[in-house]
Amino acid sequence: MSPRDAQLARSPLCQHRKMRAPRLASVLAAAVATIWLPVGELIAAPDASADACPDVEVTFARGTNEPPGVGGVGQAFIDSLRSQAGDRSVGVYAVNYPATDAFASSSMAGAGDARAHVQSMAASCPQTKMVLGGYSQGAGVIDVATNDLAGVVDHVAAVAVFGNPQSAFARRLGGGRLPNISPLYQPKTINLCVPDDPICSEGRDGAAHVAYVQTGMTNQAASFAADRL
Repeated sequence: MSPRDAQLARSPLCQHRKMRAPRLASVLAAAVATIWLPVGELIAAPDASADACPDVEVTFARGTNEPPGVGGVGQAFIDSLRSQAGDRSVGVYAVNYPATDAFASSSMAGAGDARAHVQSMAASCPQTKMVLGGYSQGAGVIDVATNDLAGVVDHVAAVAVFGNPQSAFARRLGGGRLPNISPLYQPKTINLCVPDDPICSEGRDGAAHVAYVQTGMTNQAASFAADRL
């Protein structure tokens, strides 16, 4: 260090800057903390709004090997129901389950998730009218779940199932067992089967099992549910 540099380092201005550095860091940290709290509160507000109870909620279980979500049939049904629900808000819960070819274990996992969610909604949002739905394996999931939902039957306005496993072929796929919807829920259930669908009937037309949107049955089910809201 040159004599001039050494002299500058000892100067009052330089010493003042050194003293200011930690103080500035503290001030900045305090400012960030002060700013962060209101931002956190602002972020929390939409979350609280999102958690508000909807007028209607659809709990839907997708079909086998569809990606996570409500699936194609489920989305068409929900879109149609929303268009018929007037100014009522419609929430959606996609049943969280594997939807794999391991039908017995997969559908039981789905039934458990659907049951837990419906019971939770009935407790936390007692004024929300729930609609249960499922397609293919997902229809079986809803069937099974209803048998453990006797205590919340009054919270469920309607049930809509598409391609519900009911055939001998479906029984073989399911390991010899077929799901049945609870008698408590049958009066509020629409159970739709495209003619010759080999999953819900003894037909042999595989294309029929993927024709629920094209045949207008998702709209038919939505009208059934909307009339019961």
